[in-house]
Amino acid sequence: QVQLVESGGGLVQPGGSLRLSCAASGFGISAMGWYRQAPGKERESVAALTPGGSRTYADSVKGRFTISRDNVKNTVDLQMTSLKPEDTAVYYCNVRTVSDNSYWGQGTQVTVSS
Repeated sequence: QVQLVESGGGLVQPGGSLRLSCAASGFGISAMGWYRQAPGKERESVAALTPGGSRTYADSVKGRFTISRDNVKNTVDLQMTSLKPEDTAVYYCNVRTVSDNSYWGQGTQVTVSS
């Protein structure tokens, strides 16, 4: 069983930055990533990090968001810069285990508004 605790959301002005963090407890964690869901829209992948260290990003966030992982602390962070109003959403941490189970965090609200 894996438990995830997210932190770092909030209200920020357009052009600003936020850093989201997700702490995972449990064993056998392989891939880690961040998703988001805006009102009235489906949940979408924002950034992902494979066990081998490869990073993938949604086209809408490339060059602005950076995903990173601390294997000692078992955390995955999402550094978000040059934020836009369209980045407003609830952001969810997701991890997959070596047994291919998927776990979700509780979600953290990010609002980009002046």
